[in-house]
Amino acid sequence: MGIRGLMSFVEDHSNEFFTDLKVRDTKIVIDGYALFHRLCFNSNLELRYGGDYDSFADVVQKFFESLFACNICPYVVLDGGCDISDKKLKTLKDRAREKIQMAHSLSVGGGGYVCPLLIREVFIQVLIKLQVCFVQCFSEADRDIMTLANHWNCPVLSSDSDFCIFDLKTGFCPLNSFQWRNVGTIKGTGDCYIPAKCFSIDALCRHFSNMNKALLPLFAVLCGNDHINLPIMDTFLSKVRLPLGATSSKGRRHHRVLGLLNWLSHFANPTEALDNVLKYLPKKDRENVKEILCCSMEEYQQSQVKLQDFFQYGTYACPAALNLDLPEWVLVALAKGQLSPFISDALVLRRTILHTQVENMQQPNAHRISLPIRQIIYGLLLNASPHLENVSWNALPSQPPAFSEVERINKNIKTSIVNAVELPKDYSDLSKLTELSLAKRQILLLETLKVKQTILEPIPSSLKLLVSVSCYWLQHTEAKAKLHHLQALLLGMLMGPLHVIINSPDKEDLREDGARMLYEEFQRVKEQTRPGTRLDLDTAHIFCQWQCCLQMGMYLNQLLSAPLPEPDLTRLYSGSLVHGLCRQLLTSTSVESLLSMCPEAKQLYEHLFNATRSYASAELFLPKGKSNSKKKRHKKQGTSWSKNRVGTTSDTKCWYEGSNRFGLLTVENLEEHIELSELE
Repeated sequence: MGIRGLMSFVEDHSNEFFTDLKVRDTKIVIDGYALFHRLCFNSNLELRYGGDYDSFADVVQKFFESLFACNICPYVVLDGGCDISDKKLKTLKDRAREKIQMAHSLSVGGGGYVCPLLIREVFIQVLIKLQVCFVQCFSEADRDIMTLANHWNCPVLSSDSDFCIFDLKTGFCPLNSFQWRNVGTIKGTGDCYIPAKCFSIDALCRHFSNMNKALLPLFAVLCGNDHINLPIMDTFLSKVRLPLGATSSKGRRHHRVLGLLNWLSHFANPTEALDNVLKYLPKKDRENVKEILCCSMEEYQQSQVKLQDFFQYGTYACPAALNLDLPEWVLVALAKGQLSPFISDALVLRRTILHTQVENMQQPNAHRISLPIRQIIYGLLLNASPHLENVSWNALPSQPPAFSEVERINKNIKTSIVNAVELPKDYSDLSKLTELSLAKRQILLLETLKVKQTILEPIPSSLKLLVSVSCYWLQHTEAKAKLHHLQALLLGMLMGPLHVIINSPDKEDLREDGARMLYEEFQRVKEQTRPGTRLDLDTAHIFCQWQCCLQMGMYLNQLLSAPLPEPDLTRLYSGSLVHGLCRQLLTSTSVESLLSMCPEAKQLYEHLFNATRSYASAELFLPKGKSNSKKKRHKKQGTSWSKNRVGTTSDTKCWYEGSNRFGLLTVENLEEHIELSELE
């Protein structure tokens, strides 16, 4: 949620509303959504290239290591999907439009804040590695966070101004004053602590004539939050005289916040204040407005969900979810973060939002490429619960079941209607999906990605899903990928295995020196990419499409209970590295020269390239700008070019499986190689 203008107002009065705190030896309940956004945007990370997930993972790890050093026990609570009322849809659409504008700004060299597409998944993987306790709520988490913190009598860490309204026993610590990078030490004991500031709701109420804190939820809904935006409230605000009190230059820019708090402080309780609000409205609107305001105020009351039971016993009981009669395994997987809120939204609302990346705004949005995967996901979710059949959805009885998707079109948003794929009977009952054999689940996954299982046999299990997704990506003409894009992507995938070799406990591992040299070379490429480098929009768009394929491939894999192992995203894709490698491969560097220092990496790269090459069009291996002319020339000479596969005809095999069998040539050398082949 979030109340307009409130956080900046209380921060302007920091000395009055906040106390200094040395946080140590305590539990702390963390707003996960606020935390991963804060760490992403305030850690000097590169945001233009689609995500440096390794750098982000390192920041998250350092954050929690600071907490552990101070004997702080974190419990991370993540938002889930939207509830069935979908009351935040307007707010979500407004934010989607804002994100498009910021993504466009970043794409043309300006500023902006756009989370990389897979940032949430990376965050969860780091939590799992560090064994940090976390839960994903069924819908919005704020009330559950407040209820848990009060049960444990511990502080909340967030950046959401709604926590200035909740009646928290131990207070609320804003993330922007939580100095986890500056851990202090208590003299004499050597105990560590994190300097922080703690907001006091009692201090706020004292400042406004000792107002009743029970009035604050009414203040929040009158001021406007993510759940309520009633135009008729402007009628009330225009008619009532809001007393500003002793205003200052700071006070004037918080006119509404200051005026409403002063005005409400004259009433003994919410009922009296609400009656006075309604007096300013037309009689015909009063009952309806009263009902809406009272419902919105309920959002600040205790939650019925007992998260302490989840953290103690692993049981998650949410009345709103239970009322929908969803399969038990789905509820458990959602709570454990094993299914994304995307799945929850599709399941409950048959509506999803496709998040914009830093992509080419003049091209169709990057998510278009993964539509066939989403249609399979929607097909699996069709028969989830009889309780969802009464919800008013888009499709008429005579039409195929439909889902709606909020997506980018140019620099705006539109809602598109998408038909689900009706699947064979084996896959038609969501409640029994986990009972299907591994083979059947794997068949559906691989058939959706259009990949044969045999090509995955030489691939390490941790990379099988990545290779499958990459094969899917290469088969779609929307991607327009070239050889250097594939090479750079596959080289980037080596970072994880290299990291494993370098950090192997066996210090006498002879492979370590070569792996370290290659890893350090990749780090140099990554660092050279960052400062002031111009973004190649076409390349950015191609890699955005790949990430969309990976995201939906992962969601489908999760829904099928992981017939392929989930890849470690933290060392999988570094946008700065992959974009930097693209530039080098187009000019001076060859894959062969890069990998010569590490035979193990070269061998793995060859397996990856060998698997993906058979799903690429022949054009992928032709120099940029020459594909059409080469195709025509070969056609005149009677050469048969495969439409869908590389290396299936003798002439193609001749040059491809020779010098460039594993994509080891540079694009320049490959061009020269083809010219020589033609002369021969």
